[in-house]
Amino acid sequence: MADLDPMRLLQQVQKMQQDLQAAQQALADAAVEATAGGGLVKATVTGQGELRAISIDRSVVDPEDVETLEDLVVAAVREAVRQARVLQQEKMGAVTGGIDLGMLGGAGGPGGPGSGLGDPGRMLGS
Repeated sequence: MADLDPMRLLQQVQKMQQDLQAAQQALADAAVEATAGGGLVKATVTGQGELRAISIDRSVVDPEDVETLEDLVVAAVREAVRQARVLQQEKMGAVTGGIDLGMLGGAGGPGGPGSGLGDPGRMLGS
């Protein structure tokens, strides 16, 4: 078995940390959009799953049918968060080679502790 070079290993770890930070920043800067109701409601989240904006077409605002609007908002947010999870798995997986860093007690893997990608229903207070 070949001897491990501690300096080389340290350099690899430092490179991985830099790559992880770059991927996390890219996710924070990314905008993921999803729509519901044929585009009547649009939700925008970051690549980390943080809700940034909701856009609602005036035609869907009906005081007699608030439930439909609520359902469309939830659907758009859930889809945007789902897409953000996929983006996060792609970005972070490319850096970590598929290793789940959540088990190390760090920032967490996609949807893990510290990722900001919890249950979308909880984000809306439901």
